[in-house]
Amino acid sequence: MKSSEESAQNQCKSLHGYDSTLNNNTHTYNFNDLSGSVSLAWVGDGTGVLLVLTTFQVPLFIMRFGQSRLYRSEDYGKTFQDITDLINKTFIQTEFGIAIGPENSGKVILTGDLTEGRVTKIFRSDDFGKSFVTSELPFHPLMQITYNPRDSNILLVYSINYDLWLSEDFGANWRKIHETVCLVKWGMNDTIFLTTNPNGSCSDRGTLELRKSLDYGKTFKTIGSRIYSFGLGGRFVFASVMTDSGSTRMIHVSVDQGETWDMAQLPTVGHEQFYSILAANYDVVFMHVDEPGGEYSDKCSLHIHASYSISMKLNVPVQPLSEPNAVGLILAHGSVGGAVSVLSPDVYVSDDGGYTWFQALKGPHHYAILDSGGLLVAVEHNPSHPISQIKFSTDEGQCWHVHNFTDDPMYFTGLASEPGARSMNVSLWGYRETIMNQYWVSVTVDFRQLLSRDCQENDYIQWLAHSSDISDPTDGCMLGYKERFLRLRKDSVCWNGRDYIVTKEPTTCPCTLTDFQCDFGFYHAENSSVCVEQPDLIGHSLEFCLHGRKEQLQTSGYRKIPGDHCEGGITPERKEIDLSKKCVSNLLRTELLVEKHNQSLFICIFYAAFTILFKYLFLVHRYSVLQQHAEANGIDGVDDLDTLEVGKMHYHDDSDEDLLE
Repeated sequence: MKSSEESAQNQCKSLHGYDSTLNNNTHTYNFNDLSGSVSLAWVGDGTGVLLVLTTFQVPLFIMRFGQSRLYRSEDYGKTFQDITDLINKTFIQTEFGIAIGPENSGKVILTGDLTEGRVTKIFRSDDFGKSFVTSELPFHPLMQITYNPRDSNILLVYSINYDLWLSEDFGANWRKIHETVCLVKWGMNDTIFLTTNPNGSCSDRGTLELRKSLDYGKTFKTIGSRIYSFGLGGRFVFASVMTDSGSTRMIHVSVDQGETWDMAQLPTVGHEQFYSILAANYDVVFMHVDEPGGEYSDKCSLHIHASYSISMKLNVPVQPLSEPNAVGLILAHGSVGGAVSVLSPDVYVSDDGGYTWFQALKGPHHYAILDSGGLLVAVEHNPSHPISQIKFSTDEGQCWHVHNFTDDPMYFTGLASEPGARSMNVSLWGYRETIMNQYWVSVTVDFRQLLSRDCQENDYIQWLAHSSDISDPTDGCMLGYKERFLRLRKDSVCWNGRDYIVTKEPTTCPCTLTDFQCDFGFYHAENSSVCVEQPDLIGHSLEFCLHGRKEQLQTSGYRKIPGDHCEGGITPERKEIDLSKKCVSNLLRTELLVEKHNQSLFICIFYAAFTILFKYLFLVHRYSVLQQHAEANGIDGVDDLDTLEVGKMHYHDDSDEDLLE
């Protein structure tokens, strides 16, 4: 780790005249209603349109009474117009939120509460919330309406009866396309993926069927059985499948939208374990898998807080933050020690993609990235005390300046900036209390006049990602290539602009042993990149099953990492020989599947992120040494897990659910 906040501040230069500039560009709006909750939604990219829904509700016997107010801003939250009349003063169900269409479609959907006739109404806008039209639904929704990512007129939602409904005209008309749906997701090229259960119970997740439709639900094809859950990432479709034992699961992967499957070279997991997809692109997948145990260093380290810490009610207000257009920059809460601390964390910043960190701010804060990383803002997290200050940095968190945005402190509840980190406006949301009531307040600070100078070519510097030793010709090589970026100099106080595009220069690297992983039957010798053959496999032929065909592997012990782009250099020998024999390469048995249309009862999804930093490169097929050989050598199979422990609380995420969404 680098220097702490105090040592950095000693080297900071004063940013002259910013107080008067920001005072003239700070805008306060008071929402004069008694609403108990507020929801925000940005509509479009660069439009400045912000919708705010305030809601007040009280339970009344078995009924629910409430009121909603809808506000709209066209200037990034500096001013608002009350447009509640556009939704006929209808009480909006906040659990469904404000459904915003993809890209710059301008589509908005609000779901109203049941009317006196027990009909659910939706309010639809296709002009960024300037006007709304009303439609009645022939069902009662269970979830927020979801848009087709490629066509905002195509909508999906399932009902409280777990029937799946689709609209092809932006919600004007609906048709039921499937019954008893447990989970549904949009895939690539307008594909709909869903799980259902022939037994009619979604709670029995190991018996689900995975189906897909290519024609908006007119027909469905069953592509998997014994499904526990499924996920999507890039071109990959993942399915967690129950094994024959019924107590463990195995991840399967498809690269052709579920037409063919292969088992992943990952360990099976039991009831109290889970798979999580950490990241995916078109070549490589990183996964977290519960590991049975291991030996770890007990030395002092920086521990980063994320979803797990938040779920455990630690004083962590927000998750780590990074943006694609702010290259190498990460903000996160962390604590230093031999283990994760339950005490209040501090804010740490990395400017090299997480390799090194420095303490930027004492105590927990809300933070945001503006102007593609040219400006950072932060507000202290202290729910029990009103605040009046916002902090900002123009040098990636090394130096921080304080702006007093009000003389009337408010209780701070959240920080809002337009998605994409290109805006120069940030809004602080909170409330003020009077003797009689409390009311919502929004304070928007426009930093555009602070960064009054446009960035020029000499404001940028070349930066090599993953660099650790500039004297090494392979310095910066990662998965076979290195990337150089142009980044803003830390001492340049200027405006990147909304049209800023990250400039990068990729270069292919020669292949080295780091571009290869140990092949099946080999392992890394301790503290070495050399792959050594497993003693119990010496002299045995290595066979694996690929797409239902048995093949023999002849290898020197190395296999190129999937997605690695290196060229030339070291090329270890490796050959696969087709043995012309059929075999089982997956547990899905798609050739035996018959389409069914049974019902299911319950959906059970738990979202969380378990940030143990084990990276598993995903293999597109699983080697399978014959089980007979494993048994002959005394290799145990999958253990039967009995992990129920009385009196202990377990944390786990949704058990194999895709975390990319």
